[in-house]
Amino acid sequence: MDRITKTDRQKARKEEDKTFTSVIIKRNDEATRHPDDTLEIAMHEGLEQVDRTNFSLFLSSFAAGLILGFVAMLVALAFQLPIENSLLSRVAVACVYPLGFIICILSGSQLFTEHTATVFYPFLDKKIDFKMLVIVWAVIIAGNIAGTFCSSFLIYHADYIIEGKEGFLGVYNHLIHFSFFEVLYSAILAGWLMAQGGWLVLSTTTTSIKVICIYIVTFIIGIGGFHHSIAGSAEIFMGIFHSSVPEFQSGIKFILASLAGNLVGGSLFVAILNYSHIRKA
Repeated sequence: MDRITKTDRQKARKEEDKTFTSVIIKRNDEATRHPDDTLEIAMHEGLEQVDRTNFSLFLSSFAAGLILGFVAMLVALAFQLPIENSLLSRVAVACVYPLGFIICILSGSQLFTEHTATVFYPFLDKKIDFKMLVIVWAVIIAGNIAGTFCSSFLIYHADYIIEGKEGFLGVYNHLIHFSFFEVLYSAILAGWLMAQGGWLVLSTTTTSIKVICIYIVTFIIGIGGFHHSIAGSAEIFMGIFHSSVPEFQSGIKFILASLAGNLVGGSLFVAILNYSHIRKA
């Protein structure tokens, strides 16, 4: 059976296309999209990533990493607020945590945790092979990490204005005291939420709703203290730059564990589940 006529929604969309001259107009007049339409858009975006040159993909992901350096700055400043109540301190961090993500995602740059599931959909649909999938993931991760390193370096040299050293070190010391598996489990939850946020962004058509979706998802990550690999790498780099005795091994352990966890959370709990229930036979 032809792949594009598998589901009832796909059959209905095929009939709808006969009566509309513009698919874009048809689908932008709704606040939310049908899940099958969202999956088609997600697969299209995933294929676009695969078709881009590695250099173009790297530059886009590098830009995303640069922006997320400001997430680490905002978290550090909120972390050093004179709040003794731990829950209120978490709320303060969670309130500012989403701001960098909103800028990053709306800018259209490639963020690993948002696109973990997006590029996984065409793999599940057998439109790309495993090698292509891994290459896209690797390039985006490399660009994101390089971007957070550069923005962390620049923010570190501007700390005489920012005055966030105490917060940077506080966040850094908080992150590196977790074991590999503690970070891994936490990062699975963060990856799950971020990939779900990416799905919500694709399922909505207005910018204001997209902003609300991003804010809600990343607020939950912030208040839960879950570990995001790219924002976390910026926090690690900030701590290393400010620390007199940096713990490189602990920092690398955190980044690797959070990357693995985000990957599992985004691909398993979002991509596979969404694809399976939408692409039913």
